[in-house]
Amino acid sequence: MKSLILLASVIGGLNVVGADVDVSKIPPASARKDVTFAKDILPIFEKSCVKCHGAEKQKGKLRLDTLEAALKESSSGATIIKGDSAKSALVHSIAQLDPDAAMPPEGKGEPLTKDQIGLVRAWIDQGAK
Repeated sequence: MKSLILLASVIGGLNVVGADVDVSKIPPASARKDVTFAKDILPIFEKSCVKCHGAEKQKGKLRLDTLEAALKESSSGATIIKGDSAKSALVHSIAQLDPDAAMPPEGKGEPLTKDQIGLVRAWIDQGAK
């Protein structure tokens, strides 16, 4: 069944990462307005994500050190759904809703805080600028 889902995701461009997660467990989006990648999100990614998803290494074909790269599809499809953080696989991963897709993986760094996840959510909900 997983092979069929993976095949469907590749053919249809669907992102199935976190498809069966409980989105009600995601921390709420920050109330801050005008959240930007350069000012607010990149520092979070540099601290927790870029070691494995940066210029030198792109695990899962995901790169998070530039805005352009972050908005591209990873090996599992669209990672960020502009305007809808609750459906964005990136948010599912950083909120660690699915132990198999949790980022950062256990032993590879500190999980993001609820406030950091809220900022990422606000950035995506505001159009991922």
